[in-house]
Amino acid sequence: MSAPILTPLQPRHLPQALTLQAQVYPAFLVEPEPAFASRLDVAAPFNLAAERDGTLLAYLLAHGWTRESPPPVGAVLDRTTTGDTLYLHDLAVADVARGTGIGRMLVEAAFVDAVAAGITRAELIAVEGAGDYWRRLGFQPGAASPTLAATVAHYGPTARWMWRSL
Repeated sequence: MSAPILTPLQPRHLPQALTLQAQVYPAFLVEPEPAFASRLDVAAPFNLAAERDGTLLAYLLAHGWTRESPPPVGAVLDRTTTGDTLYLHDLAVADVARGTGIGRMLVEAAFVDAVAAGITRAELIAVEGAGDYWRRLGFQPGAASPTLAATVAHYGPTARWMWRSL
């Protein structure tokens, strides 16, 4: 079996990425196609795919964004959006690739790209109990303003805002 290849997440990946997203996230967190596709155009170098033999094993949607102001679930992003922070919007790993370290590889590759672009901070909203996973990658929970807490609440009752320096 060949090793996975990391590549930029591109429009050609969209059908498989949407299927994978629907398999790993609850329905209220699944982004509609226009919202998902808009993330491919915002800070595209931070969006990554891991594939083997033409099959998408995992993807990372990550884009530049303004600190402590994550976009709402399902929002279509303006392609001209930039920011001072690497926002990790979505990491999805297929069941067959879980436990292989492929998610960590995608995240670390995005960190390298972000640092090269001058970004020194990363943020995310940990959903569905994933906080421990993100802690192992150096993220820590942060105090949230009332506005940020309201946005995080839309990501589910166990959602937590987290950040780390790069």
